[in-house]
Amino acid sequence: MNSRLVVTFTTLIVFLIAALAVPLGLAYASHRTNRLLLDRRADATRFAELADQAAREADYSGLTAEITRYADLYGAAVRVRDRDGAVRVTAGRFDADDRDATRLAMSGRTTEDLPMMTPFGPASVLLAEPAGRDAQLSGVVLLQAPTDQARQDVWLVWGALAVGALIALTYSTLVARQLARWILRPVAELDRTTQAIAQGRLDARAHPGAGPSELRRLEERFNAMADAVAGAMERQRAFVADASHELRTPLTVLGLRLENLEPHLRAEGTAEHAEAMAELDRLALLVADLLALARVEAGADVEGKVVELEPRLATWREVYAAKGVLLVTDISERAVIPEAAARIADIALDNAQKFVPEGGTVTVTLADGVLRVTDDGPGLSEEERAEALGRFWRSGAHANVPGSGLGLAIAAELARACGATLRLLPADPHGLIVELRLPAP
Repeated sequence: MNSRLVVTFTTLIVFLIAALAVPLGLAYASHRTNRLLLDRRADATRFAELADQAAREADYSGLTAEITRYADLYGAAVRVRDRDGAVRVTAGRFDADDRDATRLAMSGRTTEDLPMMTPFGPASVLLAEPAGRDAQLSGVVLLQAPTDQARQDVWLVWGALAVGALIALTYSTLVARQLARWILRPVAELDRTTQAIAQGRLDARAHPGAGPSELRRLEERFNAMADAVAGAMERQRAFVADASHELRTPLTVLGLRLENLEPHLRAEGTAEHAEAMAELDRLALLVADLLALARVEAGADVEGKVVELEPRLATWREVYAAKGVLLVTDISERAVIPEAAARIADIALDNAQKFVPEGGTVTVTLADGVLRVTDDGPGLSEEERAEALGRFWRSGAHANVPGSGLGLAIAAELARACGATLRLLPADPHGLIVELRLPAP
């Protein structure tokens, strides 16, 4: 946007400078052309008077000497024709076509205008002046004058205007850049702030400073909105954390009491008691996961330390061996990853051991900063993978599998907290890949 504003401002400035410089340059060229016309017409008028006198006296010697000196001095060419069109006197190199000018002068009219002088031409101009008065015309004086000095003057003025316009454009562009930066400073500040919030820094705020008052007010209102949203989220997290924490003790007590009731149950109540204990375990797992999610969202359980991955996988090998599932690892013995990434691996391995049937295989790899947990279980469809990272999501085909539906949601929050990217991909020919792309160190 900054570049577009600078281009817009610069374009307007170019039009403004052109609107000032071009008419000024044309006005000077017209003025210099008129000056040349007046100067040379005065000379032509003087020669016309001398030609008229020479025609009456039938002596052109004085006129010849006069126009010869003039042609030598100014580099011009002068030709005098009588009333019949015959050339009486000529001096200098006269190469212009004078037929139209001669007819104009023979009608008693003088040259009133000339082509506008520019640095590129014309190289010479032709003026015609009738000799004599009214119907008593005795001839015509034709003056072909060079325009070198006039064109040079126009060139100097146009060059000065061009240099001035270039200097003005340069300074105006610098001012336009500063103006665009000043206008967009609040926008850039809001962009940095929204990016920081999107990355999980919910305490990031814009810092109103320079810029238009309307955009500064927008920064203040954005900060107020961010405070309100962050406050609401914090209250929500606090409520979930407090409720989960407060529920743990009653659930524990309830579990103990149900266990104490078991010896006093009749045989027909044993099944109902087992179902009640299973539901209690599921509720306790849900509360524990809710508490874990709330702590992750608050950043309480996300630390910057790194851990070795191999010792954690050793524990999972025992679990997988007990279920008849093969756990294959392709990582370095000394490989270390952020603790949040290790917890994501635990969540992925816990899910895999629930869904991979006996005889299946789960593979863990770590290469080029990418951690993958691949299983050959039933996997998920494309629509299910798109929804699986949401809270409380459970596939309809896995309704009878223990779980709270919060595991992958916790993994997604952990990935966001450590700056990683979590994706669910299909395995070939079937199964699921949990891919965690770690940030560059």
